[in-house]
Amino acid sequence: MKSNIILNTDIADDSWLNAVDFDVIKTSEELKDLAFQYVAENVEHELLEKDKTYIVNLCLSNDDEVHRLNKQFRNMDKPTNVLSFANIDDDSFWDTLDIDGEVELGDIIIAFETLAKEAELKHISTYAHFCHLAVHGFLHILGFDHQEDKEAEEMENLETEILAAFSIDNPYKDTEA
Repeated sequence: MKSNIILNTDIADDSWLNAVDFDVIKTSEELKDLAFQYVAENVEHELLEKDKTYIVNLCLSNDDEVHRLNKQFRNMDKPTNVLSFANIDDDSFWDTLDIDGEVELGDIIIAFETLAKEAELKHISTYAHFCHLAVHGFLHILGFDHQEDKEAEEMENLETEILAAFSIDNPYKDTEA
């Protein structure tokens, strides 16, 4: 991978420090490195082939903030586990690649309460679910999506492979037929 990825992690809710038994900053960095390297090695991706420095912003927040953002930007009046705002989706983004300096890939926001509830319902650790949501967000930031069946299959396969390299079980194993 020619590009350099900088991860800015903001812990906006103390639950991320007080209610988990892992270092979220360290884990986020390790997942970022693994996810971007895996994509660079296994998928032709124009961005990662460039000798550029990219910035990804990760906000570890709560249901109230994610609910607010979900309502404002997606017209959904509820929180969700993870939101991703990928700059790659903006037409003007591609013009910034020719400019010297760092380029922002986008923002990922994860809601603690929803993550914790989902982990409990799935009988998995908050660590495993956090890893899945972070990787999911990183892939969205790179332009991967799951609106169409083919896209969803590609994204789920990438998530599963990246998480396996991080010793996390397939998060989709219960949804497979």
